Amino acid sequence: MHLSLLNSKEENRNQIVPTTTCLHATKQDMKNPFEQFNLWWKNALADSPLKQKSAVCISTIDQHGFPSGRFVDLKEVNETGFIFCTYLDSAKGEHLKHNPKIAMTIWWDHVGYQIRVQGSATPINQDQALKYWKTRSKEAQLTTTAFQQSQTLELEAELQTRIDSISHKYLHAEIPKPNAWGGYIIVPHSIEFLSFRESRLHLRALYTLSDSLWTKSFLQP
Repeated sequence: MHLSLLNSKEENRNQIVPTTTCLHATKQDMKNPFEQFNLWWKNALADSPLKQKSAVCISTIDQHGFPSGRFVDLKEVNETGFIFCTYLDSAKGEHLKHNPKIAMTIWWDHVGYQIRVQGSATPINQDQALKYWKTRSKEAQLTTTAFQQSQTLELEAELQTRIDSISHKYLHAEIPKPNAWGGYIIVPHSIEFLSFRESRLHLRALYTLSDSLWTKSFLQP
């Protein structure tokens, strides 16, 4: 959705968005949804009131077929997909080993943007994982090293005991990336952008991928 389209729609808030519009992305439009995403992400980050400015909800499918959602930090977006990092042996990591299908949902209330992504998750390589590991704070590195995400915790006091122990171990040393820590890239097959309006006539643009070509359509509010 390029800006001239948005502005023209805002001028007539009572106009219903047609459902049959379907355009191949051209130079007159956004070439692909990644351009649209990066524009919205930049707008959302500017003067953001959020403490976790790049938090996104990712949903995986568990062994019983139920969706399971949680928030992660979005690290990067490129022409292939959306990158986040995690423990590879966590619950979501185990889910993705058996079923790579994944969804990502974002709601940036302060700018009125919602984004929904569906696709498949592929592990990033170790060099990429190490690059992201080095950008983490020491506190985050210590927590990752001290615990096994989603595993049972016997006592609440164990939280402090473990972090104290690992902090002492690496008091004057660099913290190495654990082998079980890495990341995934979400390779999307559909991305929907919703621009919220007080009139409830939300503008919804859907990009779908087919034969390596992104196609754009509009959805009713």
